Amino acid sequence: MTTITITPARSLDAGAVGHILSASNEAMPWLPRLHSAAEEIMYAGDMIDAGWVRVAKMDGKVVGFIARWESDIHALYVLPEAQDKGVGTALLDDAKSEYEFLALWSYQANSPATRFYGLRGFIETARTDGSENDVGLPDIRFEWAKGAF
Repeated sequence: MTTITITPARSLDAGAVGHILSASNEAMPWLPRLHSAAEEIMYAGDMIDAGWVRVAKMDGKVVGFIARWESDIHALYVLPEAQDKGVGTALLDDAKSEYEFLALWSYQANSPATRFYGLRGFIETARTDGSENDVGLPDIRFEWAKGAF
């Protein structure tokens, strides 16, 4: 079994984080592509510089990341080839170790994410028609509280 290591992202991780965003978007054909690969790397760099990002590494390679501002999770992505290997769970467990409450939004069309969060103790608290998000897709708010399950 390969060990998963979670560490704060470094500026040099921006390319890997941007690649994870691009690869994940390609694996979700229902998700409109709003940004180029270069813009995704720039966005990743901005999140890293702000201190929001922690990365998951397997065999020294960045295979996933979580972008979080305090208890609000803004992004959780794992390379498609690294999914179902505990990477996403490790990233969430790392965040859970710091906070007693976490919240995030996920698209309704992302049924694997809905299942993933539900199995990890997140509950659905709201749904929207997507008019308030950048891609215009209906979404779901999930929340987790320590001791709730």
